[in-house]
Amino acid sequence: MRNAALMLGIIAGLMGIVVGLAGYGYAELSAARPEVNELFSLQNPSLIRFASFMAPLLAIAGGAMAKMRALWGGGLMIISAVLFYVAFGFNVGTMFPIGFAGLGGVLALAAGKPDEPKAHF
Repeated sequence: MRNAALMLGIIAGLMGIVVGLAGYGYAELSAARPEVNELFSLQNPSLIRFASFMAPLLAIAGGAMAKMRALWGGGLMIISAVLFYVAFGFNVGTMFPIGFAGLGGVLALAAGKPDEPKAHF
């Protein structure tokens, strides 16, 4: 389950980078050109800028941590999925990053016992 969580988190983060680039770019475009913001108004562009950077970062970091620190990695992936949903909503562009990060987080949290003994040094 930890390997599945690792892969799902990394894939969600890579897909989320594309969503984040589009979201951040649109937030910057609407700030530079007010007429664009009149067409599709953004209620909170600073949240979109923050989520565009942090959500993919948390998904990739959570996936990378899922193998050794499943609790921390699962928590980061779930935070990433929630951040994607709050900032961008659930649509065709975000359904896979939200789904993969959320499922990876649940799988990481469900992996209760370590798969292998943990060496301290």
